[in-house]
Amino acid sequence: MSEESKAYDASTITVLEGLAAVRKRPGMYIGSVGQRGLHHLVFEVAERALDEILGGTASRVEITLTADGAVRVADDGTGLPVEHAGHSDGPPLETRLAVLGCGAQPADRRSLFGAHFGLGLAVANALSDRLTAEVRRDGARWVLEYERGAAVATPTRTGPADGSGTTITFRPDPEIFETLEFSFDALAEHFRELAFLNRDLDITLTDDRGPAAPRAVCFRFPGGLRDHIAEQSAPLHPDVIGFEREYSEMEGTVEVALLWCDSPEERVASYANSRPTTSGGTHEVGFRDGLAAAVTAYARERQLLAPSDPDFTPAQLGAGLTAVVSVKLDHPEFEGSIRDWLGNGPVRTCVAEAVREHLAAWLRANPTQAAAVLARISTTTRHPPVRVKNGASPGPEH
Repeated sequence: MSEESKAYDASTITVLEGLAAVRKRPGMYIGSVGQRGLHHLVFEVAERALDEILGGTASRVEITLTADGAVRVADDGTGLPVEHAGHSDGPPLETRLAVLGCGAQPADRRSLFGAHFGLGLAVANALSDRLTAEVRRDGARWVLEYERGAAVATPTRTGPADGSGTTITFRPDPEIFETLEFSFDALAEHFRELAFLNRDLDITLTDDRGPAAPRAVCFRFPGGLRDHIAEQSAPLHPDVIGFEREYSEMEGTVEVALLWCDSPEERVASYANSRPTTSGGTHEVGFRDGLAAAVTAYARERQLLAPSDPDFTPAQLGAGLTAVVSVKLDHPEFEGSIRDWLGNGPVRTCVAEAVREHLAAWLRANPTQAAAVLARISTTTRHPPVRVKNGASPGPEH
């Protein structure tokens, strides 16, 4: 090794400041420079707006794929504060666009906590060749413009404004991404999922890239998980079994909806703070514990099991079962290399108790439907159910 190659001192270190680090190593911040990373930008910008709905300061969010390859995310909230306008309620928009994580909501039950890194608007600004922010607030309209993360000019007041809200329009940088083609279907699946997990959300996704055949879809599930599960085909019983309950012991709420269908598959999806827990966790284990306890108790009450027969196990109850288990926690504890397992200990006991009590009450109140479920279980206990990948949203069957 030469003396030249051994030389290493402060002069060899490059310090990247601000958003330069994001542009230098984008994969570290959005996971990919392919389509997955492209979609990540949309999720980061949209989740800020959706959190306004959950916080009670907005009622709807509109996401549009524009004809020129950009994405526009608009809300009808109060309008983010603009420093040049003298607003001081929270981080100004200029700072949110320049500092990673600025303005991000805490990971509690009142905010979204999806499969993203919580970097906020700044990551989209850094990785876009053009970003424009429009704020409508206090009767005035302000516009901020950026190119590759750098401000083009100071925020400009462009005149009066009707109503209030914030609109962020960004065009991903072709120097960064391998593809600039958004998948409408992939985005729709994500926002549909957020909508049925959070009944207050009102989301419209519009695709204007094909002017001859534009398409739009609105996602709103005022009944929460019940509305989602009710879309399943070939149900064994017409009623969706669903409930929502709060437990101080786990510092959060649990919402469950389930239905048995005429299918060999088991389709169970679990979420924590709107984040898919694809490997499961204490909430999913608790759900299965409660399910087995309720069905076993009912079968024994009806003398469908002999005293010497063993209790049903969760594995025996899955054929045809479609369910979503969602918990919203003030202090979620995610585990695993990709944080896809929920580890909060008290959650298992609370979810098991809630499922056992609500399912037991439903079985007793609906003996005809209960009989169909028990008949299904008794004919399939010899054949383990075919399980759809855990954590995949059970979506409508066609």
